[in-house]
Amino acid sequence: MLTLTHRYRIYPDITQKQMLIEWMEICRGAFNYALREIKDWCNSRKCPIDRCSIEKEYIIPPDLKFPSEIQQLNNLPKAKKEFPKLGEVPSQVRPHAVKQLHRGWEYFQKRGFGFPRFKKYGQLKSLLFPQFKENPVTDLHVKLPKTGAIPINLHRPIPSGFVVKQVRILRKADKWYASISLQCDVSVPDPTPSGHPIGVDTGLEKFLATSDGVLVKPPKFFKSLQSRLKVLQRRLSRKKKRSNNYEKQRIKVARLHHRIDNTRKDFHFKQAHALCDAGDMVFMEDLDYRISAKGMFGKQMLDAAFGQFRTIVKYVCWRRGKFFAEVDARGTSIECPLCGGEVKKDLTVRVHNCPHCNYTTDRDVAAGQNIRNRGIKLISTVGQTGIESACAADLSGTEVTQSRQVAKSRKGKTRKLKK
Repeated sequence: MLTLTHRYRIYPDITQKQMLIEWMEICRGAFNYALREIKDWCNSRKCPIDRCSIEKEYIIPPDLKFPSEIQQLNNLPKAKKEFPKLGEVPSQVRPHAVKQLHRGWEYFQKRGFGFPRFKKYGQLKSLLFPQFKENPVTDLHVKLPKTGAIPINLHRPIPSGFVVKQVRILRKADKWYASISLQCDVSVPDPTPSGHPIGVDTGLEKFLATSDGVLVKPPKFFKSLQSRLKVLQRRLSRKKKRSNNYEKQRIKVARLHHRIDNTRKDFHFKQAHALCDAGDMVFMEDLDYRISAKGMFGKQMLDAAFGQFRTIVKYVCWRRGKFFAEVDARGTSIECPLCGGEVKKDLTVRVHNCPHCNYTTDRDVAAGQNIRNRGIKLISTVGQTGIESACAADLSGTEVTQSRQVAKSRKGKTRKLKK
C-alpha cells in the first residue's frame, strides 16, 4: 500500500473560516477535558494509603479504571447532552482530539518525560476528516461535511489510481491549507544502489559540500529577517492581549514566521533535486542534530534545519528512484579520503592538507569524500557493478554556488576500493 500526502492552498469565505475556528476551539475543549480526567486519575494515585494530603485530595473511587482511549471515545456521544456544542462538530472529527491526546500519552510513557499539556486558546490549528463516501476533491473545490464546497488551488492533479482517504485542514497564520492523504494498492520496490555516488557534508560555514566539489553557501533565512521580526514582536508585546489590535499584530508575526518556513523548505527541496540530478546514490551523515541545536550555535543550527533537509533528501531520492543511505559520522573531518590517514585540525583550518600523501582540498569537500567512501563500503557486495570512486585525487576544483547545481555523472569502468 502506497500512501502520499499532497498539500493544497484553500480559500474559505468568512462564514467557513468562523465555522472551522469554532470547531477547533470545541475540539480543544474536548482535548483539555480528557487530559483533566487523566491528570486527576494520576494525582489520586500519588497520595499514600495510610495518610491524607494536607493541601488537597482527589476523591476518586479506588476501583475506577484508567480513562483509556476507548473509554473516552465512547463517552463523547454521551457528553453531547451535557455540552450541546459538541454536536456542532461533525461526528467523525470530534474523536481526533482524544486520539491526539493518547498518542502523546503513549509517547510520554515510551520515553519517560514530556507529559501532555493543556492547550491554550488558538493552539489547536488542525481538523481531521478521516473518511468520505465519495471523492471530495474536484478541480475547483473540496467538499467537507457541514462546510460545503471550499475553493482549492489544485496546483498539481491527483495521480491516477489514487484514492482520497482523509483530509486535514490546517491553519497557518491567516492562510488555510488542505493536506490530502492519497492511497494506492501498489507496492514500490526500494531503489537499488548503482551509478555515480555522492557524499554530502553539511555545516554552518557551508550549507553543504559534495564529494564532487560543489559548495553551497548557507542562506540564513531567519538571520536575514530577524531584525524585522524583532520589531514586530516588540509591537505585539505592547498590545492588550485578546484585543483586536493584538490579533492583527499577532497575525503579522505569524506571517513572517510562515514566510521564513516556506522559503527554507523551498530551498531544501531545490538542493535535494540538485543532488539527485548530480548522482545516482546519495550518502549523508547519521547525526542527531537535536544535540547540536542545544549548543552555542543553536540558533544557526535551527536556522539551517539540517534534520528537515536530510528528511527531504531521503524523500526526493525515493520519489526519483535514487539510492539514499546514512553512514557513520565519526572521524569524517580528520580522515584523509585518499590514503585514510588521520589529519587532526581545528575548526579554524578550512583546508585539508594530508602530510602522508600530500593531498590538498577543501576541508568540507574532504569530509564529503569520506562520506562517499564509507557509503560505498556500506553497500558493496560480491559481484556488484556500478560506478565507484574511492580515490578523490582526480577531482576538479571546488565550485561555490547559492543556487541549484546540476552536475554530470562520470562514466568509466568499475574499480575496487583501495585499502
